[in-house]
Amino acid sequence: MRFLNTPARTGVMALLLGTGLGCAWAQTPAPALPTAAQTDPVALGWMVGSPPPADKVIRFADGSGYKFPQTRWSFSNFRQLVPTTQVSRGLGAPSALPRALRDDLDAVSFTPLGKTSAMTWGEAFNANYTDGIVVLHKGRIVYERYAGALRPEGQHISMSVTKSFFGTLGAMLVAEGKLDENAKVSQYVPELKDSAFGDATIRQVLDMRTGLKYSENYLDPNAEIWQHTRAGNVLPRPPGYQGPQTFYEFLQTVKKEGEHGGSFAYKTVNSDALGWVIRRVTGQSIGQYLSERIWSRMGAEQDAYFTVDSVGNEFAGGGLNAGLRDMARFGEMMRNQGQFNGQQIIPASVVQDIAKGGDKSAFPQASYPTLPGWSYRNMWWVSNNEHGAYSARGIHGQAIYIDPKAEMVIARYASHPMPNNPFNDPTSLPAYMALAKHLMK
Repeated sequence: MRFLNTPARTGVMALLLGTGLGCAWAQTPAPALPTAAQTDPVALGWMVGSPPPADKVIRFADGSGYKFPQTRWSFSNFRQLVPTTQVSRGLGAPSALPRALRDDLDAVSFTPLGKTSAMTWGEAFNANYTDGIVVLHKGRIVYERYAGALRPEGQHISMSVTKSFFGTLGAMLVAEGKLDENAKVSQYVPELKDSAFGDATIRQVLDMRTGLKYSENYLDPNAEIWQHTRAGNVLPRPPGYQGPQTFYEFLQTVKKEGEHGGSFAYKTVNSDALGWVIRRVTGQSIGQYLSERIWSRMGAEQDAYFTVDSVGNEFAGGGLNAGLRDMARFGEMMRNQGQFNGQQIIPASVVQDIAKGGDKSAFPQASYPTLPGWSYRNMWWVSNNEHGAYSARGIHGQAIYIDPKAEMVIARYASHPMPNNPFNDPTSLPAYMALAKHLMK
């Protein structure tokens, strides 16, 4: 399937949804694509001028913000397109991120998955349409590079990396006894009693082992994903739209299909259900709660923000926008068993539960050919490899990758034209491992 020049409906693939569409996507070869240099948003002049020329304007309403190559600008400028809510960094000083930049990392070589010719770390930067990347080793910045519309002081949409923040918050509430993982979702949100989530447990939602009639097949115009995104104003609504007006209204319409507790099935709607539970249990918006529990405590250097629906509900499936160094801080905190900025921010038991991974037998390997042996726990992707690496992953190449053995954290933003990670995993996962082994020397 080609992604270039697609209509806005299909172009939502360029936005905020899942990391895995199944075998069809995984087996689809990437079409011939223009290079990162050819689609550089600065060189193309998107949104430059007072006002910009008509052919350089990017908008939400006409879907242009979701089309490639416009996404190379919009992913770094979402608050100019849609309503958002703040995640405050607080009033304290940012925590230190010592710098020890190295000039040998761009030359580190690896062999992409399925290939026989080597590639270097520096070459992979453009191959993945990287907008920015930060590498920490033992808590120090050893590599930092930006391109396109992203700058160190800017924020970028993290896509489904957002889910891992919600999963972490949910797991913290479980560890603290404020949320019973074996309780039904409807115990906390009675409004979902008659939906598919009514008899699903919190644990089943956290690990996405729910039986839902919900398709994320972007080729099907009747798939539930379109109803979900239209309800939350993630996607422009057609004229005369009369469907659900918010994320939470849509959640109440989701029907059950199969039984809960079976195989892992990646469906974005689980994250919005968890978001509603967290809001109900804490009595706070997610922006407020994330700020209070993590963002301000870890000493973020920038505010973050969430995209929201028409009544201010955060998009738990993929709406977090943040500075890249702050994403690296979060990853470093996870690597350090929840300790950062001189305090225990996340219970060590939560980090350990995530890092050990979920039930591998529940993980459908056929749908994730680039992730053999992986599992899913608390909305994190767990490699179960020799380094014990685990990752927050989002479409178009967003990632926080934590390698405990190598004492390495990688935070990356990208605007790859192909949404699903099987299109960038071959030049990402082996690169991460090669860099880890190099740093361990």
